[in-house]
Amino acid sequence: MNVHQITNKKTALLFFDMLNVYFHGIPEEKQKALKPVVANAVRLMNGARQHGLLIYYAMANHRPDGESRYRSITDTDMRLRPWPNDDCNPTVHGATEGSREQKVLNEIAPRPEDYLIPKYRWSTFHQTYFDLALRSRGIDTIIVSGGAVDVGVASTVYSARDHDYNIIVVRDACSNSHDDSMAALMNTVFPRLARVRTTDQVLDMIRQGAK
Repeated sequence: MNVHQITNKKTALLFFDMLNVYFHGIPEEKQKALKPVVANAVRLMNGARQHGLLIYYAMANHRPDGESRYRSITDTDMRLRPWPNDDCNPTVHGATEGSREQKVLNEIAPRPEDYLIPKYRWSTFHQTYFDLALRSRGIDTIIVSGGAVDVGVASTVYSARDHDYNIIVVRDACSNSHDDSMAALMNTVFPRLARVRTTDQVLDMIRQGAK
């Protein structure tokens, strides 16, 4: 198939961790910076719904007591800050099961026909029913929007590749807190295992796929 083409009935849209905690639970300045990402996600959602693409929502899902979280030893916290006194002690924050913070953004709220995929690690595939939910509907191509690119999105893209799916990463409908790693992934990593496109390009692919 041409790299600019998709088959709509075999293509799904995945919103990765587009949750209140990661968008509304941050400083106002960062919220403003993310508005274009959310606006593009809305455009993708509307295009997918208009042309009959399935929509999946990956949702971080943790116990309130934090006992299901990743706790391995790392050099830094998620903001690349070394641990005080070399004591690795990740804190419990947000996205706990059933909380307001865990809910999908209202702007792209799921409908009953959509798929919610609770996940417990970065990858949407790890010990979830995502692969089954795709294969049972004949999906072979995943359009990805969300954040953070250098952690969960990247982990999901690598897993999708290893599960033999075609992947399209929507550059301007994804977010990341570290600009350098975002650029590296979009420019030198993802093109080798996926297609990297803008929202406008993906919407055009969807429109062409409907013909």
